[in-house]
Amino acid sequence: MDFDRTISIIIIIALIIGMIGVFYVILNPTKTEGFTEFYLLGPDGKAGNYPTNLNPREKGNVTIGLVNHEHSPESYLIKIRKNNTILKEENVSLANNEKKEIFFEFTAGPSGEYKIEFDLYKLPDTQNIYRSVFLLVNVN
Repeated sequence: MDFDRTISIIIIIALIIGMIGVFYVILNPTKTEGFTEFYLLGPDGKAGNYPTNLNPREKGNVTIGLVNHEHSPESYLIKIRKNNTILKEENVSLANNEKKEIFFEFTAGPSGEYKIEFDLYKLPDTQNIYRSVFLLVNVN
C-alpha cells in the first residue's frame, strides 16, 4: 500500500510541476527578433511586371512598401539612386506593425542599362544600409 501511495504522490507532484511549466510558457512567451519588410510593387500593385524595358524619356513607376515589425516605433530613411546619383530621399516614421506604401515615378534616360537602387536606413544610422532592393532598367 505504501508503494502505491508513494507512486500516486510522485505522479501528482509531476502533474503539478508540468502544469506550472505550461502556465509559465503561456504567460512568458519568447520574443521574436524584429524586422522590417521592404519591397517593390510594379505599376499594377503586384510583385511583378516592373518597368524594366523602357524607351528614352518614357516614365516608369513602382510602389515602395515598408512595414515595421520591430516591436517598437522606428524611423527610416529611404534613398533612391540611379547609377549612384541620388534621385530622392524620404524620411518615414512608423509605429509597430504600421505599413506605408510610397509611389515613385522616374523617367528613363538615354539608351543603356541603369540600376535603380532603393536603400533603406534604420535611423539614426545613415552609414549602414539596413535593407536594399534594386531594378535593372534597359532603355532602348
